[in-house]
Amino acid sequence: MRHNAQRPPSVVERVLDVLGAFTSERPVLTLSELSRRAGLPLSTTHRLAGELVRRGALQRDEQGHFRVGLWLWEVASLAPHGAQLRESAMPFLEDLYEATHQNVQLAVLDGAEVVYLERLSGRRAVNVISRVGGRLPLHATGVGLVLLAHAPAEVQEQVLGLPLKRYTSKTIRSAEQLRRVLADVRRNGYAVSDGQIELPALSVAAAVHGASDTVVASISVVVPAEGTDPLTLVPAVRAAARGISRTLGATLRLSEDAHRETH
Repeated sequence: MRHNAQRPPSVVERVLDVLGAFTSERPVLTLSELSRRAGLPLSTTHRLAGELVRRGALQRDEQGHFRVGLWLWEVASLAPHGAQLRESAMPFLEDLYEATHQNVQLAVLDGAEVVYLERLSGRRAVNVISRVGGRLPLHATGVGLVLLAHAPAEVQEQVLGLPLKRYTSKTIRSAEQLRRVLADVRRNGYAVSDGQIELPALSVAAAVHGASDTVVASISVVVPAEGTDPLTLVPAVRAAARGISRTLGATLRLSEDAHRETH
């Protein structure tokens, strides 16, 4: 909750607090839990939750527990980086999955975080904590490093000025180290994140360009870190990223990448 202390929260802010109370760890809440997590009186929460249920934004089961409703998913699918990008990417994500049978992900930049739009995963794939609709920090993920490396300067400086959360002993911990890694990503055309979120997992990521040749998304494959040479995955990941970019109408950047790979 981020309210202005000079005035009480508006109705819209209260509704957003109710919706924001749900997380991947707590997708189902009782009314009292919803009230406590939203920071609202029980009576206010009861009234707002009832209205949200009637609109389909929330669902209520026979035990009186609340969860997010399908109507919110329908609305979210209209986001600019939503359904259209996912539909363009799916054939290439599926090809990459068939080549690896590991985790294949599509993500976009949102503020100082990465948001996952899609993830394909097999039963024997290495465990990852990412999920569709979930968020992770930019500095600790392959897709995040790619997106940050190509983000506007002000976004990069914002992230570089933030405390870098440590997940494992391999997580990037300083702004200086992060600057060096981002320079490598721009120079090499791909990112490798080895054990930054979870030690057993390694990801290789590449940029997806849109019609204006700017980076609009990133894709990655996440594999077991042990016994994997990430360079063997780079050609497949970059080829999939170029395929999506062509579908989206990118031209200039693809020509530069192809030239670099042949020299």
